Order: sequence, then structure tokens, then C-alpha cells
Amino acid sequence: MDEISNQEYAIELLQQLGLKEYEAKSFVALARRQKGTAKDISETSEVPRTRVYDAIRVLESKGLVETQHSNPQVFRAVTIDEAVNTLRSEYVDRTESLRSALSGPEPTDDEETADATHEVWTLSGDRGITSRTQQLIEGASAELILVIGHESIFTEQLRAQLRSARDRGVKVIVGTVDAGLRNRVQEALPEVETFVSELEWLSRSPLPDDETEISRLLLVDREAILVSSFTESGGDGREHEQGVFGRGFHNGLVAIVRRLMATGLLAEDDPGDGGY
Repeated sequence: MDEISNQEYAIELLQQLGLKEYEAKSFVALARRQKGTAKDISETSEVPRTRVYDAIRVLESKGLVETQHSNPQVFRAVTIDEAVNTLRSEYVDRTESLRSALSGPEPTDDEETADATHEVWTLSGDRGITSRTQQLIEGASAELILVIGHESIFTEQLRAQLRSARDRGVKVIVGTVDAGLRNRVQEALPEVETFVSELEWLSRSPLPDDETEISRLLLVDREAILVSSFTESGGDGREHEQGVFGRGFHNGLVAIVRRLMATGLLAEDDPGDGGY
């Protein structure tokens, strides 16, 4: 990536983090030099000089720029590490504020029980499905069974989540579509039980012209499941991953997946209808 492309990308990222266009351009212009006047910033960033002062005031209020009150005034950007930490803190504060703003009264026990037996939702996109996977794993209290249908699912983040679940006493069982991936799982998570799934249709459908691959099958505490898939030939891969999430012991979808996931497991680990 050349210098111009880097600058444009930096400006785009800063805008995604909440800065307006002129603010982002002014900061990038200052970051490229040790210090500069409004005229210098305008010439480097192509921000109108009259708008530079407004942008600088905002950047200063955010702790991203320092001002020397000389004549003319001279400005300089804080260090890159300091700027990144400042923006990260602001991002965390905003997300926490969003959490508080969106949080409503907790449902009553009756409402939770009623919803739990009839909860089925669809999910779209790798980020959303990965986030729900993390939520389910972190919420597991007794057992989780994960069948990995595609090697891209087995990320370092997932390994850390599974390891954490195992460390807090959750029984973790991981199935894979082939022996090679199983070996990778065993090497990374030696304390976790693994098996090769006999569900051949995870990676290839018996139906003609069906190029859908199952990404993952996750069963948590024998009452919540997540199934996701994607089409490799689509070009965008798992960016367009689709998933279905279900919760509730009496949920029909959960019951079906529980039986399917028993294929390839040892008898004592079969997630049948009995207790733990």
C-alpha cells in the first residue's frame, strides 16, 4: 500500500471511529509532520483554512492535538500510540453508554421460561455469528459440543474461548470434518476431547448443484444450538455466512441437532435426552 493509499485509509478509519472528514484529514496531516500552522495543515490536507481551526478545536478537545499559542498558532498531533489509546477509550466508553441506553428492565422468570422453549432466530454474516458463538460458549455451564465444518472457524479467538470454558469446568467436546483438522484441534487443545464427525454432508451436499458448506454446529448445555453455513463459490466466502440459533429443551430444532451431533461420538458422550 503506497503512502497516499495509507493516508486515505487512515482518514477512512478515523471517520469510522467518529471523526468528521475535516477533523480526520487535519489529524492525518499533522501526524505526518512534527508540527504545523493552520496554513500548513490546509496545504497538506486540502482542508479549507477557515475550517482547519474548527477541526483543530475538536481534535484538541478529544486530546488528539496540542496547541502552542504563538503568533501564528502552531499545532502538533499527539503520538500515534497516545492517539490510538485515546480513540480506543472513547470507543469503549461509547459502547458502554450504548449498553446502558439499550438495557431495559430484566424479564420476569415467567417471561424467560416462556421464551426459552420457543426461541428460534436467523443470523447473517460472519461477525454476528462469531459473536453469538462466543456468547454461547461463555454462557455454557456444564457441557458444549462443537462440530467444526470448515477450518476457517478454528481461530485463535475460538481456541481461547474453548480453553476458558474447559478451565472453568465445562465439558468441551470438539468434532471435525476430517482427521487433519482433528489433529490441529488436539494439538492446540490437548485437554479437550475430539472426534471426527461422520456427518459427511457437513462439507459436501449429496444434492446436485448444492455447494453449501456447514461452518459449525454448536450445542450448549443440551438446550441451545447454533448452525451456520456458507457457499464457498459465492466469492465472498464466510462474509455471507448464514446461521440459525435455537434455544429451549423442548425446541424441536434443538432435539434434531442433538441427535445428529451424536454421530461419531463415543456412547458415553452421546448427547441424548438424558441428564448429565
